[in-house]
Amino acid sequence: MEIPTSFEEFDIIEVRFKGGRKDFFRNINRLDLTTGDAVVVDVPNGHHIGFVSLKGELVRLQMLKKKVDNNEEIRSIYRIANERDMEKFNEVRDLEGSTMYRSREIIQQLRLKMKLSDVEYQADRAKATFFYSADDRVDFRDLIKKLAEEFKIRIEMRQISLRHEAGRLGGIGSCGRELCCSTWLTDFKSVSTTAARYQNLSLNPSKLSGQCGRLKCCLNYELETYMDALKDIPTVNRPLQTQQGDAMLQKTDIFKRMMWFGYRGDNNWYAVPVERVQEIQELNAKGIAVETLMPVVEEEVKQNEFVAQVEGSLERLDDKYKSSKKKKKKKRPSGSGEGQQERRAEAPAAVAGERAPGSSSPSDDQQTQDRPRRQRPPRNKNKSREGQPQQENREPRENRVPRENREPRESREPRESREPRASKEPGERREKREPRPPRAEAPGGVSAPDGAQQGGGGQNQKRRRKPFKGKKPDQGTKPPRTDA
Repeated sequence: MEIPTSFEEFDIIEVRFKGGRKDFFRNINRLDLTTGDAVVVDVPNGHHIGFVSLKGELVRLQMLKKKVDNNEEIRSIYRIANERDMEKFNEVRDLEGSTMYRSREIIQQLRLKMKLSDVEYQADRAKATFFYSADDRVDFRDLIKKLAEEFKIRIEMRQISLRHEAGRLGGIGSCGRELCCSTWLTDFKSVSTTAARYQNLSLNPSKLSGQCGRLKCCLNYELETYMDALKDIPTVNRPLQTQQGDAMLQKTDIFKRMMWFGYRGDNNWYAVPVERVQEIQELNAKGIAVETLMPVVEEEVKQNEFVAQVEGSLERLDDKYKSSKKKKKKKRPSGSGEGQQERRAEAPAAVAGERAPGSSSPSDDQQTQDRPRRQRPPRNKNKSREGQPQQENREPRENRVPRENREPRESREPRESREPRASKEPGERREKREPRPPRAEAPGGVSAPDGAQQGGGGQNQKRRRKPFKGKKPDQGTKPPRTDA
């Protein structure tokens, strides 16, 4: 937003000095200042360097808050500090530490009951201000003479409270943040223990006091909120009368609006709402003692809804399955195949009429579960697939024609021109085939297939596997087994 042409900025600036001290100065030269700029200001008996902390209309509001009049007593700002001014200011600031230690030694020699907390030099090194705190009045006339002889400057003694002392020294509070008095808090209001009582805090001085040794300033921050919440909470001056005994107040949760009561000889606490406490107090005022602190609430009978009555309830199904026990599958006894066939032969036939194919009744399912599993008889390795014993010494078959001497496929007679097989008439028995001649081994020790000797007809016939007679490949390398 553009500033109107007729608008004139407030000409007073707030300047901050060491230790959080602030003061107001007039910008008579209309300098273009921003927050944080170092400026040279007019002070009694010389000049000093400070930093701009606030400007504009906010300064007017701050002056109204602190009740500072806009008059001619407000001093002016000379200029913006240059490098030469900042070098002198840093040199003077380095002397503050050594000056404070030497001043404390002089105070101990004079045996004065005062505590020197800080020393602040003026930027032109014309004056030094000593900040101290003391419980009683201190006569420091001799102290000023010795300090002036020691440092050759003008001495100013300023007494501050313990809260201001903590603000100048700084530190970290119990909340984990920097102290309020050293950052933003300038006005110190009195804090009493009633603020802790309204907030139901334990009156423990070590927990309620800050680093300054006084009550924490933050006790006043939420006091108004607690005061508003306590308006509707009743004051319990005497125990509540019940038929079980007198209930005494133990604790109150202000924001949850709950009050805890306990009986004599009972370590348990009972939470009671604020509305119930007010009701019991009214009954006790009439001389009526209630049965219990909390009224007994009767459980409402659950009524099934219309949908649950029509479609059924899921809880009812859950109860059904919980009550039913899981059926354990019986282990099938081991038996031979002959016994299984006998059981199947002895199984009773169905009496209740024919069922549809693929359907089964519960009795059949139970019968199939009780049937033992069929076990295969042990296989005889000395028999072939047809059940005939293997011949150890077979006669070699006729030598087949080698693959190289066969006639090519193109010269063979096509399948379509071959004579079809004679169809077997019904009732006619198929003649028994003659046994096939033994296989002949081809050159190289490999038996030739049957199809090579009999033509194309041998391809459709099943090939019999020849048993392996020789040794396995790994048997030759293994040493012979010896019985130890």
